[in-house]
Amino acid sequence: MGGGGIGDTVGMASPPVQQLTMEQYLELERDAVEKHEFIDGEMVAIAGGAPRHAIITANIGSVLRTQLRKSGCVTFSPDVRVCISRGRMIAYPDVTVVCGEPDFLDSRRDVLKNPKVLVEVLSPSTENYDRGKKATYYRLLPSLQEFLLVEQEPVFVEHNRRMDDGTWQVIICQEAESVIRLSSIGVELPVAVIYEEIEQYS
Repeated sequence: MGGGGIGDTVGMASPPVQQLTMEQYLELERDAVEKHEFIDGEMVAIAGGAPRHAIITANIGSVLRTQLRKSGCVTFSPDVRVCISRGRMIAYPDVTVVCGEPDFLDSRRDVLKNPKVLVEVLSPSTENYDRGKKATYYRLLPSLQEFLLVEQEPVFVEHNRRMDDGTWQVIICQEAESVIRLSSIGVELPVAVIYEEIEQYS
């Protein structure tokens, strides 16, 4: 799960007291000190990330920002909210790329609707959710062309790519010498760079 760099200590939080509408969630979240995702009527707290999670997120964001400079695409940090499925999910992906004119959920202009590429750095406590329900919602988002699910260790990157016929291709990368090609935005992401400087936090 994304959001401010979710760490290994994060669970899905305590069960919500009541089911919320997306509008109720946003009213609460916009005034909240802590960050929460909205998932099928639940407001789920997310915590700060562990160092490895934060380093991997920063490494990926740095490569994307550098290669996308002056391309018309913007790379966002984990602080940006993204509407994945209207009325069902609003999340804080670890990295978000939007190309062209941003499309916002409402007049507040603080929830994006049209990401082209998303990245989630996985944590043991949230991996099943990220690979399950969240990945399913991602594939239903019309604007999304590619997303990555990145494990902290060992080297393991799942590259999900929308094909021309609307189906999704999944490419698994487990080699540090490999390069992930995000063709929808013209970026080459060396796997070795994703995992730079994390050894001392193992």
